[in-house]
Amino acid sequence: MTMQTGANALVGVDVGGSGVKAALVDLATGQASGRVRIETPQPATPEAIASTVAGLVRHFPVRGAIGCTIPAAVVNGVVQTATNIDKTWIGAHAATVISRATDRPCVVLNDADAAGLAEARFGAARAHRGVVVMVTIGTGVGTALLNDGALIPNSELGHVFVNRHLVDTWVSDATRVAEELSWKQWTRRLERYLAHLHTILWPELIVIGGGIVKHADKFIDRVDPGCEVRIAELGNLAGIVGAALMASEHVPLVTTDRS
Repeated sequence: MTMQTGANALVGVDVGGSGVKAALVDLATGQASGRVRIETPQPATPEAIASTVAGLVRHFPVRGAIGCTIPAAVVNGVVQTATNIDKTWIGAHAATVISRATDRPCVVLNDADAAGLAEARFGAARAHRGVVVMVTIGTGVGTALLNDGALIPNSELGHVFVNRHLVDTWVSDATRVAEELSWKQWTRRLERYLAHLHTILWPELIVIGGGIVKHADKFIDRVDPGCEVRIAELGNLAGIVGAALMASEHVPLVTTDRS
């Protein structure tokens, strides 16, 4: 796929527990091109992650701001939690750390929030009014909460308990694999969790994203939490797209191509 360059494209980076992915995002269409991925460094310290992000960003022939997700709550650029990354992130000013490593402006946000933002703009929740909950399922469980398309950041609803089980591990795809759960067993857990969210928030729509979406045919027709449930249209690229969108809206654009 030919990469879009110029004023309408920025790099988005998605830091996950197992991999760090980056792509160039067309801000007008939400299309991501030139995706690259490498394994998440271990330990996933701020310095190691920032160096990894810098290496990925160099793959793209554009200058300008970058957006980057991390699996953590981020308030005013400062990391408050650390899920599937090193605990030394807590208290770090993530945008500053990554900006220094990449030598460009950077915006950092929660990974599920980025996915929710992208789905609200270009995907399954596009133009949807009312409350929407995005649930990302992979190494852990993340969530994004939106109302009339506006993001309410750092909802962290993957850290609630259902039947005394912490959802972040109980419903994760990693747990499904590790415990060798059948799709029927795992889907029962998912439905209980989604029904719990419905009784708390009364969303009109729940969007399922993350790595689990490649198995959507195994579970999507079996869940009925009390509202409509859709699979994320942007798939596992939603975090990348949402990160680039956030960068475009919160830092000055510098879009001169490298020469």
